[in-house]
Amino acid sequence: MGSTKPRERILVVDDEALIRDFLREALTRRSYHVDQAEDGKQAKEVLKEQRYDMVVTDLKMPGVSGLDLLRFIKAHQSETQVIMMTAYGTIENAVEAMRLGAFDYITKPFTAGELDLVLDKAFEHQRLVDENQNLREELCEKYGFGAIVGRSKPMQEVFELMRVVTPNHSTILIEGESGTGKELVARAIHYNSPRKDKPFIKINCAALPEGLIESELFGHEKGAYTHAFSRSRGKFELADGGTILFDEIGEMAPGLQAKLLRVLQEREFERIGGSETIQVDVRVVATTNRNLEEEVEKGRFRKDLFYRLNVISVHLPPLSRRREDIPLLAYHFLQRYCQEYGKCVENISEEAMLHLCRSDWPGNVRELANRLERAVVLCRNSVLELTDLYLGGKTRSNTLNDFPQVPGATLHEMEKWLILKTLMAQKQNRTKTAQILDISIRTLRNKIKEYRELEGEEIN
Repeated sequence: MGSTKPRERILVVDDEALIRDFLREALTRRSYHVDQAEDGKQAKEVLKEQRYDMVVTDLKMPGVSGLDLLRFIKAHQSETQVIMMTAYGTIENAVEAMRLGAFDYITKPFTAGELDLVLDKAFEHQRLVDENQNLREELCEKYGFGAIVGRSKPMQEVFELMRVVTPNHSTILIEGESGTGKELVARAIHYNSPRKDKPFIKINCAALPEGLIESELFGHEKGAYTHAFSRSRGKFELADGGTILFDEIGEMAPGLQAKLLRVLQEREFERIGGSETIQVDVRVVATTNRNLEEEVEKGRFRKDLFYRLNVISVHLPPLSRRREDIPLLAYHFLQRYCQEYGKCVENISEEAMLHLCRSDWPGNVRELANRLERAVVLCRNSVLELTDLYLGGKTRSNTLNDFPQVPGATLHEMEKWLILKTLMAQKQNRTKTAQILDISIRTLRNKIKEYRELEGEEIN
């Protein structure tokens, strides 16, 4: 038997008994739980003992007025909605009541239908407020520091730096290989900062062509170019008061780098086709998987923009430098995907965990997450085994980063792994590879050709 939605509690306050009776009957018919108070003083005593979703109160009452009662409610039950009932001649006072926090007012005399409309609007507003609050709490939980898993020394250093920089408004550059969690760190910084209730806007610098990204960032005026049929606000304007993330900023076209530099320096810009200077308060966070200092030396990234971005630098280590975090991450993803897919995989076998810890993970945490997601989906038992890590994906013979299982691997698998791993370590230098393996260049070339033809590997 399903649970029923609890009835909203409404307190009716009026010094006229006929009005109280009318309200009680009309609201009870709508299945609300209704209590009454004959004046403001009695209402205050009732409110000390019981919490209400809504208070419908007269504005003019002897002793404690509706405005006095409103102030009391906002001080002691701030989440309670208040509807004011007022006569025609006191509308100005009703407007003052709304300034003090009342949701709305209704003018006497009114019908039950008019009252229903006001109440429906008030409860719908409260529902949206509650949903937004729940969403903010979920975002804070999802992107809180606790959502970033790691107890290794490199990650503890990252956490400590995040705690220091999160409360202020400094520009942050997050560096690290692809898949290390740069965007997750950026979001955690935002949702734990004083700006958490303001927008978080992400710009993918690699995805937008130079001709469009300027409009995306700064907006445009009506008629600024063909098909600009109305004014459009850009990302900087939309992010005012919040945080804007430039994802993989090393991919940004040189022509736009100068325009971005001005915004970072002056915190102002003009829309395309406009002359109005728009000022914004935005925290800038940038991520990159490139070495921007090297990019500056090669002339591909502006030196002045690099210095403007590199106020605070957060470097995320690759997973290969924090192997002690792999078991934590593995169980974190195991729990997440079991919950997401409704599976009941309770553990990871020792053999599977050993394999995870020894793998290279060139795709870092993202690759580990993808591997665990696939394994959880395909696993048929309560314990995730080594074989589950390969179901639906590459076989052991195709996975160069994973040492073939011993015993169990064929000589062909072992030979292939040894040759290709040595070739990778020598940066595809076949002469050095052949010398290390003590085989001829011709033999090495034939082996590589065999692997390419049989299994479609992209081998140089």
